[in-house]
Amino acid sequence: MDTRFNLFENEVGSRFAKRFAGAGLVVQQSSLPKSTQELVSLRASQINGCGHCIDMHTKEAAAAGESAVRLHLVAAWRESTVFTEAERAALALAEEGTRLADAQQGVSDETWAQVRKHYDDDQIAALVSLVALINAANRLAVITHQRGGSYQPGMFAAAFD
Repeated sequence: MDTRFNLFENEVGSRFAKRFAGAGLVVQQSSLPKSTQELVSLRASQINGCGHCIDMHTKEAAAAGESAVRLHLVAAWRESTVFTEAERAALALAEEGTRLADAQQGVSDETWAQVRKHYDDDQIAALVSLVALINAANRLAVITHQRGGSYQPGMFAAAFD
């Protein structure tokens, strides 16, 4: 599968990407823990089958000190013991927010209650925004056939310096 289209080489795509990255920067600079940000991004990307984003968020998390065990268990977080209650709430929100079409209620009241229990309003705003952003990023990459494997930690940030 070859890359279909490079958004960064197109004027409209490049302008959009810069604004999209700016929105992501708001989340990155929030008080939502960086490890939670990467775990949520990784889980949504796994669900959406986005190799490019899985590659990026796995490598960024590892470069930031995330353990290989936790990264390997994100796909089966419910059946593992290595995530905190707060991380589990964030991962549940990521799954339910990603699989909106699979559930008539969207995010369950139970999941929302767990998110409210563990995060303050600024962190919730960042978490909800992150779920929306990573799902959009997954769609951009999957539609244009961006492939995983060649990402190096820091590449995305460097592209917008």
